[in-house]
Amino acid sequence: MRQRPIPRRTPGNLPSDLSGFVGRGGELSELGRLLDASRLVTVTGAGGVGKTRLVLTAARAAADAAAGPVRPPDAGGPADPAQERYFDGVWLAELASVRDPALLELTLAEALGLTDHTTRPPRTVLAEHLAERRLLLVLDGFEQLVDETADLVRDLLRRSPGLRVLAAGRRPLTLDGELSWPLAPLDPEEALALLIERTSAADPSFALTEANRAVLAELCARLDGLPLALELAAGRLRTLSPEQVLSRLEDRFALLTGGSRGALPRHRALRTAIGWSHELCTAGERLLWARLSVFAGQFDLDAAEYVCAGPDLPVDSVLDLVGELLGQSLLVREETAAGVRYRMLESVRIYGAGWLESLGDARRLRRRHRDWYMGLATWCELDWFSPRQEEVAALVEAELPNLRLALECCLDEPEEIHLGQYLAGTLWFFWAGCGRLTEGRHWLDRTLEGDLGLAGPEYESSRLKALWVLGYVAALQGDSVASMSALYECRDGAARSENPVAGAYAVHRMGCLALISDDMTRAGELLGSALERYREAGELNSNVLMCQVELAMALAFQGDLAGALSLCREVRDICEERGERWTKAYALYVLAYAALDAGGTAEARRLLAECVAINHTFRDLVGLVLAVELLALVTVAEGHPAEAAVLQGAAEPLWDGVGMRLFGSGYFNAPRLMCQERAGELLGAERYASCARHGRTLSLDALVERALRGPEPAPVPAGPLPRPRGTTERAERPMVHPGAKSRKPAGSPEGEPAG
Repeated sequence: MRQRPIPRRTPGNLPSDLSGFVGRGGELSELGRLLDASRLVTVTGAGGVGKTRLVLTAARAAADAAAGPVRPPDAGGPADPAQERYFDGVWLAELASVRDPALLELTLAEALGLTDHTTRPPRTVLAEHLAERRLLLVLDGFEQLVDETADLVRDLLRRSPGLRVLAAGRRPLTLDGELSWPLAPLDPEEALALLIERTSAADPSFALTEANRAVLAELCARLDGLPLALELAAGRLRTLSPEQVLSRLEDRFALLTGGSRGALPRHRALRTAIGWSHELCTAGERLLWARLSVFAGQFDLDAAEYVCAGPDLPVDSVLDLVGELLGQSLLVREETAAGVRYRMLESVRIYGAGWLESLGDARRLRRRHRDWYMGLATWCELDWFSPRQEEVAALVEAELPNLRLALECCLDEPEEIHLGQYLAGTLWFFWAGCGRLTEGRHWLDRTLEGDLGLAGPEYESSRLKALWVLGYVAALQGDSVASMSALYECRDGAARSENPVAGAYAVHRMGCLALISDDMTRAGELLGSALERYREAGELNSNVLMCQVELAMALAFQGDLAGALSLCREVRDICEERGERWTKAYALYVLAYAALDAGGTAEARRLLAECVAINHTFRDLVGLVLAVELLALVTVAEGHPAEAAVLQGAAEPLWDGVGMRLFGSGYFNAPRLMCQERAGELLGAERYASCARHGRTLSLDALVERALRGPEPAPVPAGPLPRPRGTTERAERPMVHPGAKSRKPAGSPEGEPAG
């Protein structure tokens, strides 16, 4: 019997601390005490006082305390309270860039790594996910949606007894049981330490001396100990002496207060520090600062150059100006999966946005921002059908706040709604291929509902694209009524406007609906017709190849296995030639089915392992759950019924997030039924149920890791797989019936499943 390994805890998604945390030891201890006493703690304070940094540092401390191996059940001694309290991790949701209340719950779901293909409200998905979990949720930057955030937090806390929330904002959420803690500025010694640390990081030759201590301490006092103001001052100490910085700052204070040297309100101290930094910038730096304020969240250099450059700001000057703003702590540089990106702190961005409005240039810059992201989406759609698929997925995910802003910009002008339809439709690969169906449906519905017919017939192709993508997304969500309505409208509109490509997409997705509805005859007809239309139009991309895989499934379900394999081998070869992986995973699924039918369990496992890895990379739940269930069937055929039951149990919760009702399909459901029957016979009902329950406790990452690792070699092989009893006549003819052509010797149940 194998020794059960000790499972690892869920880590969460907290970013690493790149610049270090200075001081605040007492505040961190107090914040920890408050979290012990309440399930909702909100750190409040003026902009720039350091709320975000403190909350993230406290969250990292909580995550570190909860980290480490789970104690074995037979270990002695009391459990660690922190490990128990945050067993399921510490998770950060950054809300500052969210403006649309409808996207608040989606943003939280994304932060928690949730993928849901159904039409269920995102709040329901969140509540069900959190209901039995113990975790800390960190919310930052909710001021623009405080009422909506408060309502959501109240509901989640009520329905999720293991949830704790740590929030950072300029005002509390004002909920029952909330502990609101106003954060004070740094004390004089900590303020001086922060100023020295940040200045030394930018200029290693800088040091605190007896000669400059007094003036630096006065500088900290004049900035009221506000961390952001001190960071900005540190940026200036690269080029000015402490005396020069203080002198210029004194002049700025006097201007704002009419010469009074009394204590300044903290918000004025911050605005003074930002305004003073603004005045010390060159004209080019000030202009770039204002124009960069149109971005939401992160952006890259290419975007900054396109959006911000002009006759008064040459494109070849933008890089140097970005470097200057970085040096002055007005921009932050971040390493991401999408490469080097920049971000402007919210208080700094708001100041720049006000300056841009005063220049009368805000509307032009927003439209220029929109145009850049329209072009980015177009490029990404083309590049999706290439070896850069994974890079495209990471890029669009990083750019999602800016793409949302671009979509909002399109919706602001009724006569430009066609641009929103084009953008929402062009992002089909992200909505459907990367597990973002709910958000895709949100934008597609909004752009189509807002179509008042003002755009004109010359933009009909954009509307048709949005319609077929809506039909595709709704089909994947299991909303067949909405899907058929959109697809019929697209097909008829394509015929009227003589748009054969849009017509092909409409017919393709109608065939997909027939496939998942078990109407294989109609599915074969529609999918075959769509392929012919694609070829006549010269269309070749991931959608076209997916149509070929779906046609292969329909053929195989009707008994034409040779035709199905021929189609899928061709798809696999094209995908490997083009570097396409997302569609390839579905072709591998069909090929694995065929390999298992021929008795090649090792080949089936190899194909399915690649399939699982690809689907997990792109957050494709439909492909993932189908592959895992087929892998469970392979596992029982290899003589590991307990491990097969664990995999089968782990697959069951995934169906809750799958919109298509494949769980009830006679064809797609056959592997699950066959695995349950064979593993149940070998293990017995009680043991099978126990293993399946264990599988249901696995996280998605743990399931994928387990599926890819595979079971240890079984000492005794398994027997033949029976045809499942009690199924419909359609289920009696699965796509491929594993075991029908080969006999596998019987075996006995293995030991306890790996933990």
